[in-house]
Amino acid sequence: MPHPVTDIAAVRRPISEANGLPNAHYIDPAVFDEEKNAVLFANWSGLAVAADVPEPGDAVPISFVGMPLLLVRDRAGQVRVFQNICRHRGMILVEEPRKIEGAIRCPYHSWCYSTEGRLVSTPHVGGPGRNTHEGIDRALLGLIEVRSHVWRDVVWINVDGAAPPFDVAMAKMIARWAEFEQPLFHGGAGSAFVLDVACNWKLAVENYCESYHLPWVHPGLNSYSRLEDHYHIEEPGAFSGQGTLVYRQITDENGDTFPDFAALSARWDTAAEYISAFPNVLLGVHRDHAFAIVLLPDGPERTREHVHLYYPVAGTSEGLRARNSQQWKTVFEEDIFVVEGMQRGRHATQFDGGRFSPAMDGPTHLFHDWVAEQVARGRAAPQAAE
Repeated sequence: MPHPVTDIAAVRRPISEANGLPNAHYIDPAVFDEEKNAVLFANWSGLAVAADVPEPGDAVPISFVGMPLLLVRDRAGQVRVFQNICRHRGMILVEEPRKIEGAIRCPYHSWCYSTEGRLVSTPHVGGPGRNTHEGIDRALLGLIEVRSHVWRDVVWINVDGAAPPFDVAMAKMIARWAEFEQPLFHGGAGSAFVLDVACNWKLAVENYCESYHLPWVHPGLNSYSRLEDHYHIEEPGAFSGQGTLVYRQITDENGDTFPDFAALSARWDTAAEYISAFPNVLLGVHRDHAFAIVLLPDGPERTREHVHLYYPVAGTSEGLRARNSQQWKTVFEEDIFVVEGMQRGRHATQFDGGRFSPAMDGPTHLFHDWVAEQVARGRAAPQAAE
């Protein structure tokens, strides 16, 4: 099948000369499908969080860019990701989140799988009353497991299986936040929410990784963490974002705050950082809490943002957690009109992808350049194989 024709050469120029990604990368189903394979399946993408399956046997079906997947915590407590299909006739195995009490049973012909993915039962496969057949080797017909890794509670997946090991691919990100490599606890049901946004997933990334819009879109936040208090974070080929030198801890009615993460260096007394881990995970760290946002694309013009907040200790003040969750929900909701407005703007036929401020848009240009690099690599691969 021929690749969609988009000109991405201008995206890869130096920032003062570059244009953004062409409109088709935000609205065209064929280009969305191309990016699905070249960007989302070929790299370590966020799927969910481990807190979604807190206990052994917990299972959650998730559609990832149209692919039916099953997030499971197996009997040993390991988080796994499988394709959510029976190896017999491709039937969907699990329709709704639930606890797997015995085995994962296909509702069609009752083939059963363990939470580790092994095929353990094939009723009547050899004829009535015969549960085995020499032509059906159970050892070869376990669930199709998707390569996965858990870091900062995010469940990252590499669908095509060809990306470098997670610790290699994300080495610079891990090193940057090495001080935060310590236990973190999900704040519970009130510390998770979903935002349905009418935009391409990339616009959510682009908006998150820059602070240029703060004075106009987030006037409340900008009143104490001003635009001039922010700095750029740029790691070509891996991530980009922003940091602030002025982080103000949230307090309850008694003036109490959350406990801090342990043994942080002094810079974190007042600093916080917000990073887009390419391609689709938005992360934030502060001295007393953290968050992860997993962007699940739903076609070229819709995205579901799954937001989760975390704390250094379990069971901190419920009221304070609720206040913190609402504060962040308000901030993230303030961005919706912007990303949806840019999405509508991508239907303007003569828009050329836009330009970048060399002083203010470095993190955004870096993301565009990375996406263009992934797409170019994907376009070159079939030609190299021919």
